[in-house]
Amino acid sequence: MADYLTLAQPGIAGLSPYQPGKPVEELERELGIQNIIKLASNENPLGPSPQVVAALKAAAPELARYPDGSGFMLKERLKTLLGIDPARLTLGNGSNDLLELLARVFLGPGLEAIVSEHAFVVYPLATLAVGAQLKVIPAKNYAQDLPATLDALGPSTRMVFIANPNNPTGAWVTGSQLRPFLDQVPEEVIVVLDEAYFEYATVQDYPDGLALLDAYPNLVVTRTFSKAYGLAGLRVGYAASNPEIADLLNRIRQPFNVNALALAGALAALDDQAHMKETVSMNQQGMEYLTTELGRMGLSFIPSAGNFLTIGFGREATPIYEALLHLGVIVRPIGVYGLPQHLRVTVGTMEENTRFIACLQQALGSGQQS
Repeated sequence: MADYLTLAQPGIAGLSPYQPGKPVEELERELGIQNIIKLASNENPLGPSPQVVAALKAAAPELARYPDGSGFMLKERLKTLLGIDPARLTLGNGSNDLLELLARVFLGPGLEAIVSEHAFVVYPLATLAVGAQLKVIPAKNYAQDLPATLDALGPSTRMVFIANPNNPTGAWVTGSQLRPFLDQVPEEVIVVLDEAYFEYATVQDYPDGLALLDAYPNLVVTRTFSKAYGLAGLRVGYAASNPEIADLLNRIRQPFNVNALALAGALAALDDQAHMKETVSMNQQGMEYLTTELGRMGLSFIPSAGNFLTIGFGREATPIYEALLHLGVIVRPIGVYGLPQHLRVTVGTMEENTRFIACLQQALGSGQQS
């Protein structure tokens, strides 16, 4: 039999598959536990807007038809809401799809992308899969060190990924940090600003990437409906860039990469801004509760501009993670991000948050005994 690993492209042969958060169903099968709460994947605990559910039901009879490959209506709605010219937009099967499209367009053998330590794992996956090199810059206070990133730029640098806020740490770069950085990046270096958690970010001096597009033609902003809009199961996102970059991305994307239900759901989600306000308000209240309780417990955490917190334990976190699983609470271990002493927890409903804190106290007791 052929050794298919040796037949694969070198960049792909060295990769490991992306590991998502443990599904509720998997934990039920493994441990026979009921009443599980999942706080591992930064999903919206409110779920989708009722308007989204109604729109999906209305769209269901037309599933035999192909979706609008151009996403015309969704782009027009984004234009109305955000003031973005549709010629600047590329739609994706989630924002991950767009990150991979960017790598395919601009990266390859002999070129490199720069990422931060603790950055979202899809950036290295997308980079290495196309045969490009990866340069990792040490983080500063768990966020991207933009001056160090500038210093790392070289003749082969073609792309810089910046997650704002960063997943899994929640740390962010401010507008007063980002603009001077963009001023100094050569125009031939594409800066990808990943704003997957943009709607949750209420911290002071948090930059709106869309407002910077006119000034920086090499800037690409990616956003998603998976987080605050509650459409993780539908997979829809968008990139905003200068029209030339958008044209290149649209040349290689799959003709129907956003399905009909995703298009209908995204449209309805944009129309229900009251649901978005409730989502952000719930997140703020939950974040305040969690940070207060963690402080009372004497635990450290990384301040976050997203809908999640990364908690430090000062020791290997796997036993705590496993103890929480046995209590029916799923959080996210992040050793793969270079943070083996930390766990990431999504801000849930208040009921979920209070249960998490109670179970964490119990898990810490069992973890100390193990």
